[in-house]
Amino acid sequence: MNRAAILALTPLSVVYGTGVRLRNQLYQHGILKGSDIAAPVISIGNLTSGGTGKTPLVAFVAGQLAAVGQQVCVLTRGYRRQSAGRVVVSDREQVLADVNTAGDEALLLAEKLQGQAAVIADANRVAAARWAIKNLQSNTFILDDAFQHQQIRRDLNILTVDATNAWGNRRILPAGILREPISELSRADCVVITRANQSAHVDQLRNEINQLSPGTRIFTSQMQVSAVRPLKPAGDSFEPLLNQAPPVAAFCGIGNPSSFFSLIHLQGLALCHTHAFADHHHYLQSDLDRFVKDAIARGAEAIVTTAKDAVKIAALELAIPCYVIDIAIEIHAREHFLRYLAVAIDRATSKQS
Repeated sequence: MNRAAILALTPLSVVYGTGVRLRNQLYQHGILKGSDIAAPVISIGNLTSGGTGKTPLVAFVAGQLAAVGQQVCVLTRGYRRQSAGRVVVSDREQVLADVNTAGDEALLLAEKLQGQAAVIADANRVAAARWAIKNLQSNTFILDDAFQHQQIRRDLNILTVDATNAWGNRRILPAGILREPISELSRADCVVITRANQSAHVDQLRNEINQLSPGTRIFTSQMQVSAVRPLKPAGDSFEPLLNQAPPVAAFCGIGNPSSFFSLIHLQGLALCHTHAFADHHHYLQSDLDRFVKDAIARGAEAIVTTAKDAVKIAALELAIPCYVIDIAIEIHAREHFLRYLAVAIDRATSKQS
């Protein structure tokens, strides 16, 4: 965003920021109250718009809790879904919705967590949680993208901060990418700095967080490729191509496309062309036709994309092979983080009894 645009939008940012501060103060002073549900609640969110790596963290936390016997349910609003009301995206055992009714991130979580956690898309997360307790026997909840959603009380408030673009230009929407002032990170119980391996300023960021919120637990993490798979199930394995490192073109419609392209470089693939669509882009056949044409012209023998994009293009036709890069989060000091989660769950469970 250029300087002129930032200056023009700053008055709107002031109005928006004032409203956010007032709302937060109403919750802080108990004038507005969050609702309790009879189960532990973990919130995972961010201060900024765009991608901070929270979805891989939601999947990681849900998987870890399921592994120790928790009946986990992920509650999300299902951003940009073409449906209203409540959608049970997964009942834990089966994926029950498509990308249009669920939204891309909700469907991605449902597929990743099949057999481990239920996923429900509903703007009313309190009602959704109570429904899941009754109908799915859920006993632990993860709120996806809920740092600003204070209508439901949480037992652990996790904030993700992207090391490659922590605060943008430090301005509040719409002049910047902040959803609320940076000082509001003090509401977090812990901060997970994501993509730490892609930034040279992690120590500086850690110091700033410590200054703004002394005593807040800080963990660092990085994204890693967990699998490379063909988009079409009948496609050829990518392993021989990985060994040969052919020229590939990459596209995505995520909040931080540069981090995805950097990850491909780190994987050792020869990247000859990239294209970033808008976050949550709804793909048309013509979009992919143009991209593939440009990719072939630049010498690409295959194209690669993210799992989030893959759920939206599976039915479209591609003239060259397409492969999906599955990404997982690796928490540094993993055992400390898991103990931190376990203590929070135990404390919340004790409060319920």
